[in-house]
Amino acid sequence: MSKKQLNLFDLSMIVVSLVIGMGIFRTPAVAAERAGTSSVFFLAWGIGGVVALCGALTYAEIGSRYPVTGGYYKIFSLGYHPSLAFSINCIELVSNAGSIAAVGVVGAEYIGHFFYSGEVPPLFRGGVTAAAVLVFYVVNLLGLKMSSRVQNVLTMIKLLMILTLLASLFGSHPIPAPAKMAAAPDPSTGFFKLLGYALVAVSFSYGGYQQTINFGGEVQRPGRTIPRGIGIGIFIIITVYLSLNFVYVKVIGFENLRGADSIAAQLMLHLFGPVGDTILRCLMFLSVLAYVNVSVMSNPRVMYAMSTEGILPAVFRKTTPKHGVILWSLTAFSATIILSLVFTTAVEKMINYTIFLDSIAFVFSSGTIFILRRRRMGEDREIYRMKGYPWIPIFFMLAYSCVTVSIAVNDPGAAGYCLLIFLGFFILYFILKSTLRPVAPASEQ
Repeated sequence: MSKKQLNLFDLSMIVVSLVIGMGIFRTPAVAAERAGTSSVFFLAWGIGGVVALCGALTYAEIGSRYPVTGGYYKIFSLGYHPSLAFSINCIELVSNAGSIAAVGVVGAEYIGHFFYSGEVPPLFRGGVTAAAVLVFYVVNLLGLKMSSRVQNVLTMIKLLMILTLLASLFGSHPIPAPAKMAAAPDPSTGFFKLLGYALVAVSFSYGGYQQTINFGGEVQRPGRTIPRGIGIGIFIIITVYLSLNFVYVKVIGFENLRGADSIAAQLMLHLFGPVGDTILRCLMFLSVLAYVNVSVMSNPRVMYAMSTEGILPAVFRKTTPKHGVILWSLTAFSATIILSLVFTTAVEKMINYTIFLDSIAFVFSSGTIFILRRRRMGEDREIYRMKGYPWIPIFFMLAYSCVTVSIAVNDPGAAGYCLLIFLGFFILYFILKSTLRPVAPASEQ
């Protein structure tokens, strides 16, 4: 495994790309519809930012205390039990592969309209997505430094697109009225229920930064770089999200936002007129590529960590001699994305179900900070110690516990189905454990 190749800028760009995907161009409309009023809407995004900041501080200390490759798997294994680590991370891997396939198809559709006047054929969308995955597979074969450089360029393009959307505040072209207005919320619905329901949508636009600790074993001076990288990344994200939502409401109007389909397209139309659609399609496609690459970088490291503990076969931890690339983990995950293209619709439904488990995973993974502190992990070297302990991680865990309860109350079927998937992987863990030979514990850095 290649070591210590990521600097502060690299890690900060990874954090930004892991969090800012396609959600911020759709979630605000969903959050606005659920919130009912602009005051509840902005309060939800503000609270979401505070929760994300608390989570960032928590994972910054976790990552600096336990900087290992595949860290999001390793902290569950260390703090609780490998069976819990395996079950949660397997669901994450499958849902992430499906998410990449689904987002890739959306990105292909953006450029597909340059070639097709009507509906873009599924074969084109799937072919473009598969080609993008194969390109980034090759990029990642050239080593972590190369893939991180490509990621830095793509992330800067994504941020350029967001700055362009913010500039729409000064546009002059008229925006067409929405085809239909969203129904007003039930007047009997209480303030806290509206806020909680809006927060469910908001919270997942802020998620993803926890996966940064998967690169812990490959970061220069992890005790300083991991907390600073997560801190800088989350500051950029919160600033972008709050600014974009202000512009959405200012340009489109809150009531129109509640029924909007393509928010970004309306902003580009307001700024550039009809040519804005062409500009948006190009930038959106490049933004999708940034998400695809960072996901291909991150997820194979979880498979590597599983293999080091003997849950996956030894081949998944083998690396190439020149660049230290985890070849078979990278190959297996890339193949899973392409295979997911065949089942895109079913995968999207499964991803919705696993949101419930994602919230539980946040609670338990952030809770390992108490275990790491009690064991005094990493205190023989340079580490980051957050101020406000233990109240910051407690607040973060309570916030995501509330999200979990909100999902269970509003969609008990999805919560139950997700628990069944978890149970299936939990049983699979013990089957694999009994059939694969144990490996000697790997030394952690």
